Amino acid sequence: MDEMEEELKCPVCGSFFREPILLPCSHNICLACARNILVQTPDAESPQSSRASGSGLSDYDYLDLDKMSLYSEADSGYGSYGGFVSAPTTPCQKSPNGVRVFPPAGPQPPAQHHLLGGHQGSLPPIPRNSCITCPQCHRSLNLDERGLRGFAKNRVLEGVVDRYQQSKAAALKCQLCEKSPKEATVMCEQCDVFYCDPCRLRCHPPRGPLAKHRLVPPAHGRVSRRTSPRKISTCTEHELENLSMYCVQCKMPVCYQCLEEGKHGTHEVKALGAMWKLHKGQLSQALNILSDRATEAKEFLVQLRNMVQHIQENGVEFEACLVAQCDALIDALNRRKAQLLTRVNKEHEHKLKVVRDQISHCTVKLRQTTGLMEYCVEVIKENDPSGFLQISDALIRRVHMTEGQWGKGTLTPRMTSDFDLTLDSGPLLQTIHQLDFVQMKVAWFTFDPASAHPDIILSNDNLTVTCNSYDDRVVMGNSGFSRGVHYWEITVDRYDNHPDPAFGVARGDVLKDVMLGKDDRAWAMYVDNNRSWFMHNNSHTNRTDGGVGKGATVGVLLDFTRRVLIFLINDEQQGPVAFEGIEGLYYPAISLNRNVQVTLHTGLPIPDFYTPGEADLSGSVC
Repeated sequence: MDEMEEELKCPVCGSFFREPILLPCSHNICLACARNILVQTPDAESPQSSRASGSGLSDYDYLDLDKMSLYSEADSGYGSYGGFVSAPTTPCQKSPNGVRVFPPAGPQPPAQHHLLGGHQGSLPPIPRNSCITCPQCHRSLNLDERGLRGFAKNRVLEGVVDRYQQSKAAALKCQLCEKSPKEATVMCEQCDVFYCDPCRLRCHPPRGPLAKHRLVPPAHGRVSRRTSPRKISTCTEHELENLSMYCVQCKMPVCYQCLEEGKHGTHEVKALGAMWKLHKGQLSQALNILSDRATEAKEFLVQLRNMVQHIQENGVEFEACLVAQCDALIDALNRRKAQLLTRVNKEHEHKLKVVRDQISHCTVKLRQTTGLMEYCVEVIKENDPSGFLQISDALIRRVHMTEGQWGKGTLTPRMTSDFDLTLDSGPLLQTIHQLDFVQMKVAWFTFDPASAHPDIILSNDNLTVTCNSYDDRVVMGNSGFSRGVHYWEITVDRYDNHPDPAFGVARGDVLKDVMLGKDDRAWAMYVDNNRSWFMHNNSHTNRTDGGVGKGATVGVLLDFTRRVLIFLINDEQQGPVAFEGIEGLYYPAISLNRNVQVTLHTGLPIPDFYTPGEADLSGSVC
């Protein structure tokens, strides 16, 4: 039953419902919390406002009310009820469940009526012309003269809460501890609150009016809650009459006096017991269908958990294979390195041999030349003319011949010191950089904090994104694509007040402080809760019915083989092909404001309905 606990908690205080009342939008709220979020409106009522009871407005009427009641999406966190020029603005706050609520604008003005049923004399009156806004769907309506008594009390929910709390076997916890609740030591029967000793001393001192309150052990307090008698089901308009009939048109229990005097006199009514059995049967039938879905979900979770095990096993195997392949490449490179080093060594030895041979030859020749020069110098020193002339011709010829042997090229090195071997590693380095999985079908990426606007807030390993501004802000993915076919999805985790998030692709220099698609560097689809548009360079095209809400999924299909960009919502193509002629480098991108939170899902297969074009053989993912 733990999964049910969130259904039993008030969206304002975050605690279990206490005296829950049922709003016309079918959401529930604690009676005390309802008083806390009332806002007083001017005396002149909005023509589109409704009263708390019996207005018979449809959901479409409430959509019109939303437009009058919701605070501006472009303000700085302050909300006022539209259509009232003089209405005071009040700061918007968040409940423990993350729901935006409107606290009272100030002290409540005195009044002589509009008291809550059952609390007359104990609580201050509700001001005239008070307005309440549902903290979950933000539908707004004015209260009539009955105040909050005009709302039906949800006795069924109150009973479920009581049974759930009784079923909890764990020790009762203090309801006022801010962080880790301590075990409760007492319960105040008048406050109906469990206290630990520190919180009791701080929040419930035994003095003043609180001195008369009766404090009992927590177990006794649980028993008193369990044994408290059920309240009789009475009509909200005729408090002395029991509810005995069911108005089919208004879909609510009524009493006989409602049929005789009230607005239900002309409506179709049926016996309360018969409708109770009918609706129980309908709920049971719906629950059977939902139970089948839950069973399928459990089986699907088993399948996913098995996939986790298989992914881990396959991941280890694939990693080992990848390491082996890379090691083989490294071994081949080392073998090639050894071959190239052998060639370098041979060239090295050849150069040394040539230079050394030239040195030896030149040394011998220089020694002979030096000896001839020294001999000629000594001959010149002789003073015997006839003897000199006998050998001078021969010496002159020898000198000229020797000098000729030192002619052009003789004193030029036969080998350079440079190695005429240039390793052409460019193609190999390019190939290494392009090394990829040729069978790769999916792309994995996250949002990139470095490319995000400063107002963007990332979490969940950069897969979940929201924003702290009411203005649209852009964040891109950390991978760009220029080839292949790629598909990713974004699920909407939170969607408040009908914003217009935009999804698509962008260049690296896209503007980050405007909606995606406002400039010429982004191609996007922006969507609200009812329809969508395609946008590029601030040009809006192809308005299509169908929007998003909490839990919706937006898909983006980028096909470079056909050069197209296609969008999907909840697994169905949204409109025609959004953009054609796509080429170049694109990054996944979205824009959103503080009213939206989304989560990115990548590594997905191409949708079954889509047939990609002919593959680009020059490469896949960049």
